Amino acid sequence: MEYVTLNNGVRMPVLGYGTYQTPPDITEKCVSEAISLGYRSIDTAQCYGNEKEVGTACKKSGIARKELFITTKLWGCHSYQDTLRSIDSSLKRLNMDYIDLLLIHEPTGDIYEIYGAMEKSYKDGKLRTIGVSNFLEENYLKLINHCKIIPAVNQVETYVFRQQQKLRELECQIGTKHESWSPLACGKNNIWHNPVLVQIAKSNSKSVSQIALKFLIQQGIMAVPKSIHAKHMKENLEVFDFDLDAEDMQQIRKLEIGNSLFGWW
Repeated sequence: MEYVTLNNGVRMPVLGYGTYQTPPDITEKCVSEAISLGYRSIDTAQCYGNEKEVGTACKKSGIARKELFITTKLWGCHSYQDTLRSIDSSLKRLNMDYIDLLLIHEPTGDIYEIYGAMEKSYKDGKLRTIGVSNFLEENYLKLINHCKIIPAVNQVETYVFRQQQKLRELECQIGTKHESWSPLACGKNNIWHNPVLVQIAKSNSKSVSQIALKFLIQQGIMAVPKSIHAKHMKENLEVFDFDLDAEDMQQIRKLEIGNSLFGWW
């Protein structure tokens, strides 16, 4: 596993296991399998409804807490005090003393008040790092001009068809690491049969999903692919034994379509 160092010195695995839309009744099993395969970063959120199951799987794994990196995201917060309560609720559901990375799930509510509460919880030791999710340039800059602690991470829709180059350049200047949600585009836009990706996969003796993930990771972009099947979990991890050459990278860059495949932002 490769790691990136965040702006406060905390090391975070570059590849994590995502639990979006994983039903609570199978989350514990899936997370347990992911950890046994070698994942050490687990991504959940309050609105996923599976924080408790993520926490249970981590507890039962036998892996020391300090070896795991747990991300969750706030949902439905509007002000300073309700954010403090929300953070404590996540800690209780996860059954953990601290959260490695807490994100504002999307730029709604009073983001200054919400982030201020996160800064307090960070200083109190409840959070190792703090950041945001789905903050594109305008909202990201609004927060940067107001906050005391620069967000460590911005988790945004990012994949071969939407590469977020402008946002990533801005984040790099300020000191925020970029993380991809849905790094495989949820299979949209016929990604598995894209001729460019299929050819590059063939020439590297890898799968299309491995090529799509490597394209991100090779640029320092963290990613949280999701699968409920152990075979695909394992496949997604096997991206650290090869590199894409400059021509491969350039061909994939040309796949940018300039808009969301999910109808978000």
